[in-house]
Amino acid sequence: MGHGSATGVEAADLQAVARTLARAGVTVALMTQPYRVERNRSAADQASLDIAWASTWSRVSREGVPVIAGGRSAGAQVACRTAGALGAIGVVALAYPIRGPGSRSELLRTAAPTLIVQGGADPFGTPAEYPRLPPRFELVEVPGADHMFDGGAGGLEGNVTRVTSAVRSWVDRLLFEDSP
Repeated sequence: MGHGSATGVEAADLQAVARTLARAGVTVALMTQPYRVERNRSAADQASLDIAWASTWSRVSREGVPVIAGGRSAGAQVACRTAGALGAIGVVALAYPIRGPGSRSELLRTAAPTLIVQGGADPFGTPAEYPRLPPRFELVEVPGADHMFDGGAGGLEGNVTRVTSAVRSWVDRLLFEDSP
């Protein structure tokens, strides 16, 4: 899972998803983009982000082991753009910026089943602003939450619990629904 442009892998939602999935026996790799390590924002263009993401793929993918791409905000964009070429079986997009830096076409080009978890008050796009989504997409709203999943009646802790519950349920369905 990749981070957004304003935060790193320490973001509350990424950390909570990683812990929750790990407890369920799913290995989660949190990837820090090189521009954050080097503190070089000029290397945060789309091509550089996608190249760095793709270069880590061989380290997390193993033959016969399904890999789900994912991230929050800019990390979700990278996951969407690269999922098909890298062979991801699914995409988890947290706080995808449908307005602003993101694009509807980028999101809709994702060939794999995709879970989008979006805050109901996200300034980069609310669930109501999403285009009609194909059947392989699932959109879950966190009511009243902003781009960092804070705010609303749930507050950060309650909202992050909603995020992790949605991700865990979707991953279980994706990985295990066809199992005997």
